[in-house]
Amino acid sequence: MINAVLVFNNSGQPRLTKFYTQLDTSVQQRLISEIFTLVANRPNSACNFLPLPPLLASSSTPSSSASSHASNDTPSIVTYRHYATLYFIVISTSTESPLALLDFIQVFVEALDRLFENVCELDLIFNFETLHATLSEMIVGGVVIETGLERVVEGVRAQGRVAKRPVNENRGGGIGSLGSLGAFGRGEGAWTGR
Repeated sequence: MINAVLVFNNSGQPRLTKFYTQLDTSVQQRLISEIFTLVANRPNSACNFLPLPPLLASSSTPSSSASSHASNDTPSIVTYRHYATLYFIVISTSTESPLALLDFIQVFVEALDRLFENVCELDLIFNFETLHATLSEMIVGGVVIETGLERVVEGVRAQGRVAKRPVNENRGGGIGSLGSLGAFGRGEGAWTGR
């Protein structure tokens, strides 16, 4: 089960925080700060998986009255990818495959790139409805239901959640630009994640 999906910029400012398990707001805020610090301080050569910080692990332990399968629902893994100016982070239980979550993140980012036609950080800030609609096409209640890129993009477009960009807006590779996915396949550009 996926417990949370987070997106941060390089400065640690959250661009998306979606929790699928109930946590106090104060715990959420401390967790967001702690996870960003852990992920941002990792070297580029480190793997994209790490154990969950003690803050969430201790706050989500099952109570004695919980059923025996509740321990499988305890968040334990942080999986992330870094694309240019953004970190995409998934907090999950041990029952989720970290490699499948890396694929989920990749499809999520590619879907955003198709929906915004060369997505940048500002698209995520000012069109958060599209960001949330894309995520809701892929995850329901913490369970991944769709990872087909075309189906996700079609589902969001069918909802009418894609914002129109002004015609005269410059789409160059500015500070907030994540880069083009066309360059991704050739090993160029800013889309190469770690």
